Amino acid sequence: MSARTEQNGVRPGTGPRAVTIRPRLALRLSWIGAVLTLALFVVIAVILRTSETGVFFRLADQVSMVLLGALIAGGILLFARPRVRADENGIEVRNTGLPKYLPWEVVHGIAFPDGASWARLDLADDEYLPVLAIQAVDRQYAVESIRAIRELHARSVDGPS
Repeated sequence: MSARTEQNGVRPGTGPRAVTIRPRLALRLSWIGAVLTLALFVVIAVILRTSETGVFFRLADQVSMVLLGALIAGGILLFARPRVRADENGIEVRNTGLPKYLPWEVVHGIAFPDGASWARLDLADDEYLPVLAIQAVDRQYAVESIRAIRELHARSVDGPS
């Protein structure tokens, strides 16, 4: 883990009151979509050689189709990456890219605006960081996740009790 996501050499989200959150529906749909996409491209690659299309497909074309399907499936799996780790020291948010660690001092609040698809961390100067791991489609799980994150934030702001 990079020094950018660590604080004092401790991995975020490993304390006694640590919370780890991942989306549920998006995770399932991403894996299903990736598997179906790859299977579709494999089937197309097999059928290309045997169908009468007027074009001659070779083994290299078939391999290319499977590789293209694998690349697209990998892109779909990016939607399975979101995760949040939080503890009494701060929060680490990983959307589809690299994780970003924020100490609780820079987080002004955790919001889930009406009509929003996912939660966000409110930061200074009207900036915010989207939290794709907490999604509206997860319903009660999203509510429980927001409550847990807000509790950790409130505990860190008010001081340990």
